Amino acid sequence: MPSLLHPMLPLSSTPKPPANSPAYDGPFAVHSTRTKSLHTVAAVPKTTSETRINKAEDDYHATVKALNSKGRFPRKSLGQHYMLNSEVNDQLVAAADVQEGDLVVEIGPGTGSLTNVLVNSGATVLAIEKDPYMAALVTERFSSLDYVKVLQEDFTKCHIRSHLSAVLQSRMNSSGVKPKYAKVVSNLPFNISTEVIKQLLPMGDIFSEVVLLLQEEAAVRMVDSSLRSSEYRPINIFINFYSDPEYKFKVPRTNFFPQPKVDAAVVSFRLKQPVDYPPVSSAKSFFSMVNCAFNGKRKMLRKTLQHICPSLEIEEALVSAGLPSTSRPEELALYDFVRLHNSIVKP
Repeated sequence: MPSLLHPMLPLSSTPKPPANSPAYDGPFAVHSTRTKSLHTVAAVPKTTSETRINKAEDDYHATVKALNSKGRFPRKSLGQHYMLNSEVNDQLVAAADVQEGDLVVEIGPGTGSLTNVLVNSGATVLAIEKDPYMAALVTERFSSLDYVKVLQEDFTKCHIRSHLSAVLQSRMNSSGVKPKYAKVVSNLPFNISTEVIKQLLPMGDIFSEVVLLLQEEAAVRMVDSSLRSSEYRPINIFINFYSDPEYKFKVPRTNFFPQPKVDAAVVSFRLKQPVDYPPVSSAKSFFSMVNCAFNGKRKMLRKTLQHICPSLEIEEALVSAGLPSTSRPEELALYDFVRLHNSIVKP
C-alpha cells in the first residue's frame, strides 16, 4: 500500500528524558514486587542514549511507520490524531502527577506514545482502544510487560468498573495491598470528549483525578464558569458538581498527525468524593431540572420550570435564595441551582 510518509514542519527540539523520581506512597501506592525493566525510569537507571531511543520511537516517522505496519490511515470517524511530541506527553503525565505504583486508565492509546511515558513513570496502565488495529499494535508493543493491559473496546460502552476491579484484584494478589484510587490520563479523540467526561466525573469513588487533552475551545468552555456568558451551559454545572477543573496548558495543532484544524489543551479534573457533592436529594432530578432550565436559556426560570411547580413557588424559592424572582438560568451558579432544586423539587 502507499506510504503515509511526506514532508512535515519540524517539531520542537528533542525532549529531555524525565528525571528519576523517588518511590511514592500515593493513592495507588503498592509495594510492588514486579520485575523492573528498562521501561521503568524509577526502577533501573537508564543511560541517556537508552532513554533517547525510547523517546525517539514516537516521533513523526515512527508513528507513520507504525500505522503502515497495520495498513492503517488515521480514521476521521474515530477522531484519530496521533501525538508526535513526547514533550507534550511528558507534560500530560506530569499534570496528573503520575507516580511509581499508580494505576492509570488511558482511553484511545493509538500507537502507544502516551502509554510509553506512563510506563516510564512507573504506572500500571489499563489502555482501552476502540480501533482493533491500534489495540493490536499497542498490545504487541508492550507484550513483554505484565503491567500494561490493553482492551479492545469502545470506552463509552464498556463497563469500566468491572475492568478496574479485575486489575485491582490482580495487583492485590501480587502485592497484598489493595489500592484506593486510580487516575485517567488520555489524549482523547475530540469527538467523544463530552461523552467521556459525563461518564468519568461521577466516579469519584474510584478515580482521584482525570487529566485529558481536549480541543482548546472546549477546554476553555468547560473550565470557565462565568455567569451571564453565552458559553455558560449545563455541562459547567455538571463539571463543578463532580470536580474541581483546572486549565493546564495549550497544545498547538502542529504536534499532531494528521494536523487538526484546531489547537488542543490539557485540563485536569480533580474529582470530588461522593460525600463532598453538593447536597441534593437526587442527582438525577437535579440535572433534569438544570437541563430544563437551560432549554429556554433566555427565558425566566419561573417559565421554564413551571412544569415542576407553580411559577409563584419558583419566584418565592428564588427570592429566599437571595436571587431576583425574574432570574434566568445563566445568572445562577452551581449552589444557586442546588438551593432552588431543594426548594421546589419534592423528594
